[in-house]
Amino acid sequence: MTEESPLGKSTDYPEHYDPTLLFPMPRAAQRDSLGLARSLPFGGTDAWTAYEITWLDMRGKPELALGRFVVPADTPRIFESKSLKLYLGSFAQERIAGRAELARTIESDLASACGAAVAVELLPLDAAAPAGIASLPGESLDGLEVATEAYAPEPGFLTAGGPQVEATVRSALFRSLCPVTAQPDYADVMIRYRGPRIDRAGLLQYLISYRRHAAFHESCVERIFVDVLRRCAPLDLSVYARFLRRGGIDINPFRSNFEPAPPEPARTVRQ
Repeated sequence: MTEESPLGKSTDYPEHYDPTLLFPMPRAAQRDSLGLARSLPFGGTDAWTAYEITWLDMRGKPELALGRFVVPADTPRIFESKSLKLYLGSFAQERIAGRAELARTIESDLASACGAAVAVELLPLDAAAPAGIASLPGESLDGLEVATEAYAPEPGFLTAGGPQVEATVRSALFRSLCPVTAQPDYADVMIRYRGPRIDRAGLLQYLISYRRHAAFHESCVERIFVDVLRRCAPLDLSVYARFLRRGGIDINPFRSNFEPAPPEPARTVRQ
């Protein structure tokens, strides 16, 4: 049956809701080899944590959540992990009314795949952070109410004016695509500057606009640096991104014209 799954195969990464991406696999095949074909000598659960859940609100602004899924050990089926990743990724460009609606959809689809009820919890990233996990420094832009349909880099969103300020801002809504595999890459981005005040909503819209842009992590950070420098004319500027790890490796580019190193490394909730 595994020959039909997406495991180990070249794969497209859909960005619109598709529950058929979930690939259920019977538990019986492996349990039979343990002599567990009839009654189980144990109870229990399978707890999954998903760090890459993102969708669009009804105005096109990205939303994020950390997902926790609890599957009872006596369900007749499980879902193959890569198929779950593809399924969750298929919400990326889907407009959904809210976190509760998304949770209900995922709960229904996972229950259908497993053949029994599955507990689904979607948490805001700040609420999901355990002790010892920190956000990047600065004021979060993510609560700003913005509408957008721009998902390719658009420096025209960047404006600045007024008296000189010193500010540090951050966003966890950044997403780009790997130019080799087309897999999504997620990051927390920090921008520190001294200069005319950068419009917060425009800066958030600009960072969101990378959502379907194919480029390496380092290139994205350098492009952000250059665009902000050219459009907003800060005297001092640093751009720092901490990307969600893939394959056990995270990449965290830092570019600055005034400080030699980024803030003390902090592990964010998605790392």
